Amino acid sequence: MANIVFQGPAALTLDTKGRIAMPARHRVLLEAMRVNQMTITKHPDGCLMIFPRPIWETFRDHVAALPMDAVKWKRVFLGNAMDADIDNSGRLLIAPELRAATGLVRDVMLLGMGNHLELWDAQKHAELEAEVMKSEMPESLKTFSF
Repeated sequence: MANIVFQGPAALTLDTKGRIAMPARHRVLLEAMRVNQMTITKHPDGCLMIFPRPIWETFRDHVAALPMDAVKWKRVFLGNAMDADIDNSGRLLIAPELRAATGLVRDVMLLGMGNHLELWDAQKHAELEAEVMKSEMPESLKTFSF
């Protein structure tokens, strides 16, 4: 699984039941992993993180091992985690509680983030990205070669 990398954006629409159609390029990776179960949880930036189940288990174990001073963040990550299967039509149901918590209504942006995916309200993502592009680059990237 070390070579599995989700990347790229996908503008999607939530259907009336709260499902997204998983892009083919991501389904191919998931099939290579032999995974159809995903775990979805909140991200501190106001989006959702979507993990293939085996990768979630590693993330979950790291979060669970955090010291007591991180218990509130444990609740955010672990307490909001929900499992969902990709159905035979390649759709993933986003639970109503998670949609409501992150303002996902219709137009969404799915971003490949390496070992997981992020699901954003499309407008919120566009605003955040515009803000980032106007901001000064962090020190850690100033020496990075493009």
